Parts: sequence; C-alpha cells; structure tokens
Amino acid sequence: MSVHFQREINRLKKKLLSLSALVEESVAKAVTAIRDRDSGMAKQVIENDLRIDALDIDIEEECQKILALHQPLAHDLRFIIAVIKINGTLEHIGDCAVNIAERALFLCEEPHLDIPFDFTGMSEKARNMLRRALDALVNQDEYLAYQVISADDEVDQINREMYGQVKDGIRKRPEDLEALIHLLSISRHVERIADLASHIAEEVIYCVKGDIVRHRTEQFRPHVEDGVE
Repeated sequence: MSVHFQREINRLKKKLLSLSALVEESVAKAVTAIRDRDSGMAKQVIENDLRIDALDIDIEEECQKILALHQPLAHDLRFIIAVIKINGTLEHIGDCAVNIAERALFLCEEPHLDIPFDFTGMSEKARNMLRRALDALVNQDEYLAYQVISADDEVDQINREMYGQVKDGIRKRPEDLEALIHLLSISRHVERIADLASHIAEEVIYCVKGDIVRHRTEQFRPHVEDGVE
C-alpha cells in the first residue's frame, strides 16, 4: 500500500467518523425534542441536516476518486465498498432524525399528550444500537456488529406493541387523532433507525470478514452468544 493511498484512506476514515458524530448528535437531539417538548432542539436537528448532506456527498466523491485512482483490491476494496454503503445509511438516519424533529415541532404546539408506548425505552435501544454499530465500525469488531444485529428484535417488538397502544388511544381519545398519528410516525422512524444501525453492522462484518450476512442474519446469531458476553 502506497503512502499516498494510506493517507487518502485515513482522510476518508476521519470524514466518516465526522459524519457519524453529526448523525448521532442529530438522533440524540431529536429524541430530546420529543421527550422535553423542545422546539428549539428540533429546529437544530433540521438545520444540521444540511451539514450531514454536504458531508455525505463529499465522502461519496472521495470514495469514487480512490476507486478510480488506486483500484484497490481485497480488504481495501471491501473497505471502500462498505464506506460507500455506510455513508448512505448514515445520511438516511439523519433524515429519520429530521422527520422525528418535524413531528416534535407539531407536538410542541399541541396540548401535552402522554405517549401511549415506551418511547424512552425504544429510542434508547435504537440509539444504543447506533452507538455500538459505530463502535464496531471504528474498531472493526465483528462480534460487536453481531450483537447489534441481534438487538434489532427488541426494537421491532416494541414497535409491534405500539400499534395496538396507539389504536387503543385513538379509540379512547378521538380528539387526539392527529397527535397520535404523529406519535405513530415517530415510532416508525425510531424503528427505522434501529434497522439502519443493523445495516451498518452488516457492512462492518462484510468489511472485516468478507461475509455478506444481509437477509440471513438468523444463522449468524449463535456467533453473538458464543463470541461476546
């Protein structure tokens, strides 16, 4: 590996970490905006999305340049492919944070409404999955990546339970219909963040081992139990 190529890879890693930090911050602020009815925090998330979009484009162009100039092979090629996919996934997570923030702005203008599902537990699990997926990326830790994939079931279960709870809320309080629909949308976006964190973990496994585990994660779950407590 040439010194110039390694320098470009290191620069790419730094940009991806910067994007990861921005996205993680946006998710945290969006969750806080819902929990604390903080419209100012919600507006920060929406404004911050421009920075995320710009860095997303910058990283993709950087990857294209490296592929064209250096034609990497083996692990280096897998790394670039994984970065391209993870970059797009992080941008999508940023969009989810914006969607949550937009709904927070609506709810801030409405009378206080108790959330009829475990929003705090669901959002914390999704944020933890994202945090660990990014840690797995930084440390190239395949076992931590397997744990992230396994944890997605917990968020999916809360999301499934939420439908019945919101439906019951609409039946009991039809005057709150619009607000409850917004809460339903928030739950879907939180669940989507968890799914996207799993996608990042899948790309980490591909980068480290060359295994494509997408659509067949069930057969890999024993690795989680055997590999990490």
